[in-house]
Amino acid sequence: MKKILFIILGSILALYLLYFAFVYFVPYSEGTRAGELIKFSHRGVVIKTWEGEISQGISGAQIFSFSVLDKNEEVIEKLKEYQGNYVKVTYIERFASFAIWGETNYFITDVELESSPHFRK
Repeated sequence: MKKILFIILGSILALYLLYFAFVYFVPYSEGTRAGELIKFSHRGVVIKTWEGEISQGISGAQIFSFSVLDKNEEVIEKLKEYQGNYVKVTYIERFASFAIWGETNYFITDVELESSPHFRK
């Protein structure tokens, strides 16, 4: 009986670890998006995550929500600085997310300041 219980618990643990490894190491897609950075905040009550939004249209109808992992300190500082400006972000989309990573499946890996196509200077 103990042997069967050990096998069942070991199998459940192995499946969980495989799922975690799959979500962490296998991206669903990678790409770039551009728009006005309208929101960037450190959210959460128990688990704090960095969340943001980019408006991809003049009317604000197309909103791209994203998260930033805590280990990307340089990206976090740039996003704080570029608040309200037109930016281009590079992201990785994952199949799923964990609460400690963020609320979305899109994770920003790089950010650049761009000139707005709507308002030429």
